[in-house]
Amino acid sequence: MARRPLPRILSNGGAQLARSRELARTAADSATDVLQPLITIARGLRRLAVAARRRWTETPKDRRGALLFLVASVILVLALVPYGPLLAVISLMAAAAWQGRDRAPAPEGPDESRSERLQSLYEALVPYFSVAEDPEPLYTHGGVWQKAFPAFEFDDTGRFTHLVIRYPAYFTDGEAESRARIEHLLTAKAGRGREYHFSWNEEANHLCLDVLAALPTDIPVQRFVTAPGETVLGFTDPTRVQRTLPLTHGAQRQDVPPVVWRTGIRSTEPHLLALGQPGTGTSTLLRSVALQALHHGDLLIVDGGGTGEYACLIGRDGVLAVECGLAGALTSLEWAAHETERRLISVNRARQEGRPTPDDTKRRLWILLDRPSAFTHLAAADGRKDPQSLLQVPLRHGRAANVTVVVADQLDALDSLSDAVRQHTRARVVLGPATADELTAVLGVPPHTTPVDQVPPGRGYARLGAGPVHRLQVPATPDPYDEATGDAHRQAVLALLPPRTTPADGEQASTPAEAELRKISTEKTENRSSPAEHKLEAEGAPEGAPEGQPEPKPETAEADAQSAPVAAETATISSAPEPVPAKAVAAETT
Repeated sequence: MARRPLPRILSNGGAQLARSRELARTAADSATDVLQPLITIARGLRRLAVAARRRWTETPKDRRGALLFLVASVILVLALVPYGPLLAVISLMAAAAWQGRDRAPAPEGPDESRSERLQSLYEALVPYFSVAEDPEPLYTHGGVWQKAFPAFEFDDTGRFTHLVIRYPAYFTDGEAESRARIEHLLTAKAGRGREYHFSWNEEANHLCLDVLAALPTDIPVQRFVTAPGETVLGFTDPTRVQRTLPLTHGAQRQDVPPVVWRTGIRSTEPHLLALGQPGTGTSTLLRSVALQALHHGDLLIVDGGGTGEYACLIGRDGVLAVECGLAGALTSLEWAAHETERRLISVNRARQEGRPTPDDTKRRLWILLDRPSAFTHLAAADGRKDPQSLLQVPLRHGRAANVTVVVADQLDALDSLSDAVRQHTRARVVLGPATADELTAVLGVPPHTTPVDQVPPGRGYARLGAGPVHRLQVPATPDPYDEATGDAHRQAVLALLPPRTTPADGEQASTPAEAELRKISTEKTENRSSPAEHKLEAEGAPEGAPEGQPEPKPETAEADAQSAPVAAETATISSAPEPVPAKAVAAETT
């Protein structure tokens, strides 16, 4: 049996109904567009009326009469002023239009990808911030993160830049191990390769995570605005110190927060220990300290690495000696120990007699040692005295005698340093990549930031005494005789070097007349000895010396005989002049 077709009106009814709905929607949108100003003004009048009614209900009854009188006075004035009613109507319509505008609420909360990142971090913290006995846990599997993270900020790449984390009161935030686990987890979840600062608020049970900006690495060494006895080790974050220094950074001047190390009689950390891997900037730090120390003191440098990093300081005014060999290091350090004892005796005698301290004890003596552990192994192989044993007197009594010791060595050589060096160097610096355990072993406490694997040279941490741990960036102080040094940094270093008063190795020797004048000047100032003179006295008079000069003792002669090969080797190495780049010579002469 054939199926009869439906009537035409029933088969086309759905299409006509859809078309009618579309026409009605278009007519409504057109009317809304035409009447939008009226709708806005009507909405604004309604909001103004609601606000006026709220104001009337909030006004106390004893003040409503005064309010009515004020409104009536305003209406009367507007009625009497020419064009007053028209201006009043225009003002009312403008206020209604302003109040009736569409106030689309800003989207609240992060987008979907950031919400997933927050939820993932929340789930990762559940095993650390929850226990089974908690009746109302803040962290549960499948819970919401809104209560746990009250504040957060993201960068353009979708990673955290600021995050506030709430944790339960029973979490052991006073234990370093518990904190370290949470910080390690947050570092992994927030993104590696950046430095984070963790601020624990134990009273409010809040943990604040912030991403630290990179410290500037191109600020050259310069004449810093500091007082005598202050040495700038580097620069740090502005939130950690309450002081800034005006510096020249490129073509502009800016204020940078420094890490200032204070030395002197009243200093609680008169000596410094800097550790780091090769190429991390420990020699750069020593050069920076040396250039600042030459303004108010004398230098004695012992270079255990023997790489010529301090060749630019040889023969400079205020530089007593730059020793690269074991024999010279022993002689210079022995002279420094005797000089410290002499200063102590002079200061003590002056105080007992009620006189001011002598002038020859006021000028500071700086002893800078780079890699003394290399001399320790060499001295042990030759059966000679360890140069670090000669640092006990300057380290123990250097503060009272205006003697400061700065030691720089490799991080893995910490155990080879003597007990005196580790006990009396209360100012500590660690440069380069290091683990949390290594930083704790050197600084005494772990830093409040997460160390990263890749850092620029001169980047590390510093702690002065029992103070907080600071991020540190050493000012750029390269070797001016290095071919790889830029012209700007070379000029900055050469501008701080004092004039050369003693010819260095490889330079032209003085004439006999100049030598005679220097001999007369030395005889006039015989009360002030130097490491070189002490070295001659320690080695004894050579064969065929003139009468009146003391003969060497048997013990001294035997020691000299044992050290003759080492001394000959050292003399052979030091006699060859070190090549100086033409750029550095031209820059220094100009």
